[in-house]
Amino acid sequence: MYLAFINAYCTRLPLHMISLRLLDGGAWLLMSVFIMVWVCDSGAYFSGRALGRHKMAPHLSPKKTIEGAVGGVLLTVVAALIIAQFLPLATSTLHTVLIGLLVAFGAIVGDLFESYLKRSFGVKDSGNILPGHGGMLDRFDSALMAIPAAVFYLYALTWF
Repeated sequence: MYLAFINAYCTRLPLHMISLRLLDGGAWLLMSVFIMVWVCDSGAYFSGRALGRHKMAPHLSPKKTIEGAVGGVLLTVVAALIIAQFLPLATSTLHTVLIGLLVAFGAIVGDLFESYLKRSFGVKDSGNILPGHGGMLDRFDSALMAIPAAVFYLYALTWF
C-alpha cells in the first residue's frame, strides 16, 4: 500500500508538469503556476505572521492560520492577474481568477497534506538535503497539488 501511495504522490503528481508543458505556451504556463505557488506560500506566511490569530489545522501544522490562507489566496489571484497581462494565461479575466483560486487552494491543500504525512510518519522534516527548509519535499509540496489543479482546468478550457 505504501508503495502505491509513493508511486502516486512522488511520480504521478509531478508528471502533470509534463502535461502542462505540452499545452500551447506550456513553458510559460508552467513557470506561471510555479510563480503563483511561490506567491501563495509567501503571502500566506507573511499575512499569517502579521494577522494570524485563528489556527487553520493546529493538529497538522500549528503555525498555519486562516488569515494566512486568505492572504495567500488573495495574493495568488493578484499574481495571476498580473501574469495574465504579460502571458496568455487564460481566455478571460474570469478564467484567470479561477486559475489563481485553483492554484492557491491546491497549494494550501498540498502543504497541509505534506504536513499530515510528516505527522503520520513522526518526522519533522522530509529530508536533510536543504537544511532549515524542512527537506526537498517541503519545497515542492504545494506545487504537487497546484499543478494538477491547473492542468485539469486548462485542459477543460480547451475541451469547451
